[in-house]
Order: sequence, then C-alpha cells, then structure tokens
Amino acid sequence: MCALFGFLDYGRRVPWHILQKLVQALANASEVRGHHAAGIAYNKDDVLTIFKRPKPAHKLHFRIPHGTAAVMGHTRLTTQGNQKFNYNNHPFRGHAATDFALAHNGVLYNDDQLRRQLNLPDTQIETDSYIAVQLIESQKELTFDSMRYAAEKVRGYFTFTILDRQDNLYFAKGDSPLYLIHFPSLGLYVYSSTKEIMAAAFKQIPAQFPKYEVIPISDGELLRIALNGKITRSSYTVQDDYSIYSNRWYGFGSSFYNWEKAVPTNCSDDSDYLIMIELAGYYGVDPEDIRYMREMGYSYDEIEGFLCDPESYGAELAFAEL
Repeated sequence: MCALFGFLDYGRRVPWHILQKLVQALANASEVRGHHAAGIAYNKDDVLTIFKRPKPAHKLHFRIPHGTAAVMGHTRLTTQGNQKFNYNNHPFRGHAATDFALAHNGVLYNDDQLRRQLNLPDTQIETDSYIAVQLIESQKELTFDSMRYAAEKVRGYFTFTILDRQDNLYFAKGDSPLYLIHFPSLGLYVYSSTKEIMAAAFKQIPAQFPKYEVIPISDGELLRIALNGKITRSSYTVQDDYSIYSNRWYGFGSSFYNWEKAVPTNCSDDSDYLIMIELAGYYGVDPEDIRYMREMGYSYDEIEGFLCDPESYGAELAFAEL
C-alpha cells in the first residue's frame, strides 16, 4: 500500500528541468498510495544519495542535480516502523560489492524470523522491508542471483526496486503492482506503481511527450535496465503465501479478526484487496467495511482512499447493516 516511482534517462535528450518536474509530479501523484513519508535515491558525483523525510510528497521539494540519469522514489503508507524516525523510511541503503538503494511496495511477514534463522545483523530499522536489503547484502553481490535469493526467502506481498551506484535500475516484481513505460525516441524509461499514477503525473508536466510503449513485467520476474537502456530479464519462484494465513486469527492493535472470514469471496485472488483487508486493523477500519465496499462495486482506488483516510469518506459512505 505504498508507491514506487522513478525514471532512467539513458538517451540524455530530456531537458533537466523537465526531469525535475517529472520527479516531483510522480511523487505527488504517488501520494495517493502513501502519504506518511516520501523519498528518492539518485547518484551525484559517483555517490549514491538518498533524500527522504517523514512528510507527504507534496510538502517536499525533490531536487536532482543536472545530469542525473536515474531516480528511484517511494511514498510510504506506514505499516511497521514509525515514520517519524527517518531511518524507517524508504529508500534504504545497502552494500553488496556496490552501494545500492532499495524501495519496497507491500508487506512482509517473516523479517524477524529470517533475521534469527540466518543470523543477520540486528538493526535499529523497524520496517519489514529492510530484510530485503540484508538478504541481498548477505550474498555479497547485487545480481539476479542475490535478488532471486531475497525474493524467494521473504513471505508476503512485494515489488522491490533497486538503484545501484552505476545508475542501473532493478525490479523484482511480486504481487504488488508496477507500471513501466518506455519512450524510445527520448531514450527514457519511467515507472510508477499504477497506470493511474502515471497518467496523473504526466498531466502535471507542461510538456509534450512522444508515443511510448508499455514494458510488460510479470509476477515472478526480475528485470534490469542498464544505464545504456538495455533490458535483461530473469525470474524467481513465486511462493504461495495464502496457505500460511488460512484459519488463523490476526491482531492489529486492539482489532482482531478472522482472515478467512474477512476475505471477500469475489476477489480472493486479488492480492491488493487482500492487503487492504489485512491492513484495515492498523487504521481502525473494520475489514467488513472494505468487504462491503467491494461487494457494492466501489473501485480499488475508492476503497484504498477510504482505508487511507476513513474520516474524509465518512460523509459519503453509509454502510448498511450486514
């Protein structure tokens, strides 16, 4: 329930001021999926730089240096790790033969378990996502093999993005959404979590863009876009996580509910709806309200908006007695 965004400008044909506007527009549009914190990673003078703050994206001024080739960004909806402690926010820094930054959209459930089982270092970072950094670091190199290792070890919902010090962008596509487009005539790749976010971002930019192509990326796929624009692909084995949550009770704060009962029968294969149902207790929302909205035909964005800010929707949404 966070958002990922960024670009790779391998053609170096897009003016700097347009790329600057693109970063801010993508961040602002991505706020629909997370408003507790925002951050970006980029390389400056051969140094990987991360700027992040516990504020919504529109309250931050994202500035990138002239000549920036790639940016990786994230907007956060907090689920684990207080965003007021900035080290809990994305992107996270890592090192595996090269410096890298990682951002994650989703929820991981076995981070503490993996840290104990694999004897990984203790950390002050409370966010579940950071385990992906530690898993890659444990393999000593940033490669498809180390990304595969991390993707197959974690349990939960995810898509990971990684930027290394050489301005290569990596993606590990899991259940969480990702939308990647390519402007061949510009030599520009742009990505966001959803098509809707991408459209909203480009509406904010006062420039005409040429035709683009959508770059497909499937669940279980690893993708690397090199600084020269070349795409290489690999894959990992997708784990079936649903079975480990069946017939169990989950508690968030003082709210407890039955997972199986709460899942709407007409969208049991839609991981994004499952995530919203699971996170409901974090935000004081009854999972039955989300189930009701789904059955009444509310869109994904409407349900997500309600989950993020239920009070503002209170006047609009009158839930029937079930």
